[in-house]
Amino acid sequence: MTPTTPAAPLPPKNKWSWRSRAFRGLLYQALALVLMGLALWYLGHNTLINLRERGIQSGFDFLTQTAGFDIGESLFPFDASQPYWRAFLIGLSNTLRVALIGIVLATLIGTLVGVGRFSRNALVRGVCAAYVEIFRNIPVLLQLLMWYLLFTEVLPAASEAWQLGSVFGSIFLSKGGLNFPVPIWSSDHAWAAVGLLAGAVLAWLYRRRAVAHFEATGQLRSRVWLPLGLVLFGGLLGWLAGGTPTAMNSPMRGLFAIEKGGALTPEFIAVLLGLTAYTAAFIAEVVRAGIQSVALGQSEAAAALGLSRQQEMKLVMLPQALRVIIPPLTNQYLNLTKNSSLAVAIGYPDVVSISNTALNQTGRAVECISIVMVIYLSTSLLTSWWMSRYNARAAIKER
Repeated sequence: MTPTTPAAPLPPKNKWSWRSRAFRGLLYQALALVLMGLALWYLGHNTLINLRERGIQSGFDFLTQTAGFDIGESLFPFDASQPYWRAFLIGLSNTLRVALIGIVLATLIGTLVGVGRFSRNALVRGVCAAYVEIFRNIPVLLQLLMWYLLFTEVLPAASEAWQLGSVFGSIFLSKGGLNFPVPIWSSDHAWAAVGLLAGAVLAWLYRRRAVAHFEATGQLRSRVWLPLGLVLFGGLLGWLAGGTPTAMNSPMRGLFAIEKGGALTPEFIAVLLGLTAYTAAFIAEVVRAGIQSVALGQSEAAAALGLSRQQEMKLVMLPQALRVIIPPLTNQYLNLTKNSSLAVAIGYPDVVSISNTALNQTGRAVECISIVMVIYLSTSLLTSWWMSRYNARAAIKER
């Protein structure tokens, strides 16, 4: 029997050869980027030349100049003597404030309404369906105006504000907005913050172990209420360690307005309610479609195991529906953030409103619009990146 000679090894492939599909793909992408860069440079250079010929100033040097206007609502102190770049930061913070709170509220409401469409109670199904059809089919700008008119026309003046009782002080609701008590911050509150942080770390560690235990044994542990209890318990211990500070800055009726305390303006509340109600209707349909995409046999198997309707939805249907829900849910988050630019219609000082004021004062139209475009592009890309990572974690792992 003649021994077989081993086959000659194949020559190594040259990754940088023109015959390599990966190399050609990289080359085409690099060429496309170069062409796009040249096109943008040409447009920018041509625009600057035309502006100089017409005697129009250009450039971003105006950002360091004094703004000369006040901002009615901001999370950080601002006055007219500060530069334009700080005014843009205030507008950005106001935009993010509405977008982040709106995303959380719209997700909660949309999920509840979407799940409610599968309720065995006809009244609950009808209410959820009516909510979706009403708020989804009314333009978001009209909804913003509706909420704003409700606050400015229907509610009483500040001198006759509705007063709501509270454990820590009074809450007032009027045309001036919502006024509520806030803690008087001191160094003692740092202990409470440390306790909350420690509780959050413990909750994260516990939740990781609970997930690993479930995947290994199939035994379910609390992954919501117990971690939340750890966070609150840590905050309580920190509050006790800090000497239990209880001083509150409570609002009170003034001669023309509600004074002291914290406040939410009618513009902010109108924007938040309008965007939340509008986006939640679309999220409800996304959740409903995702649940319907799960095979009917999964529901039948859950019922055969003796799971209740709530357990079936929580443990079987929703986890499998996430792979369908997350991509369109990302689009709704992006739409909510971009729709916040409509807040300029009711006077809320978001980044678009600040940009319009700066444009009218300086005449730098291209620069101001470019800043707004970069801000919305950056927030959209960050949202897409974060949701892509979450989508990868929520995807069903096949073995």
